[in-house]
Amino acid sequence: MTEPVAATRPHENDLGAVCLIALSDGIYAIAMTLLVINVAIPAHLTDAAFHRALGDALPNVGAFALSFTLIAGFWRDHRRILTTLPAETVVITRLVLLGLGLVALLPFPTALLAEYASQPETVALYAGTLAAIHAVHAILLMLTQRQVHPSPASPAAAARRGFTAQLGSSVLIFGLSVPLAFVNTAAAMWFWLTLIPAHYFLGHHLHRPRKR
Repeated sequence: MTEPVAATRPHENDLGAVCLIALSDGIYAIAMTLLVINVAIPAHLTDAAFHRALGDALPNVGAFALSFTLIAGFWRDHRRILTTLPAETVVITRLVLLGLGLVALLPFPTALLAEYASQPETVALYAGTLAAIHAVHAILLMLTQRQVHPSPASPAAAARRGFTAQLGSSVLIFGLSVPLAFVNTAAAMWFWLTLIPAHYFLGHHLHRPRKR
């Protein structure tokens, strides 16, 4: 991801913004912790049953690793966005709470993905939740672009535009995978990998200040 953090931290003088950051950190920590609940093996198993249970737990471990990585990225992006906010407003607060609600929901589609990855509704719900979280972050960036970086030609403004474009590409990719899941669930999940070249391209080509 590109670095959208401003040189100053205006939120430090706004109690509402500080409270939002504290609340966000708590919800992200809880969501990350809840992901591991489904990774468990029953006690007192025989050797054969233990090895079967260990193999059965691998999808849960994979889903945990995927969602933990994504939530960690969301938390990092979320803090970068909130620490550059000029002031807390009603619209911003509602958007932040919407995003936090979606993050708190993420352990549920993660558990479904571990157990029912072959079901199109499961993949669609997971992808749709991720697309919605990225969309909230992108909207927050766009709403506060001019207040945070009044000069569009500055390097910081260019970095923020690149960051917003990366979030937009995530919305597009996860959003497109929702209908694709009803055609082929495996193809929809493999389609998520296109995030890597998309973010790389946007990060390098849009992280440039506009010429006067």
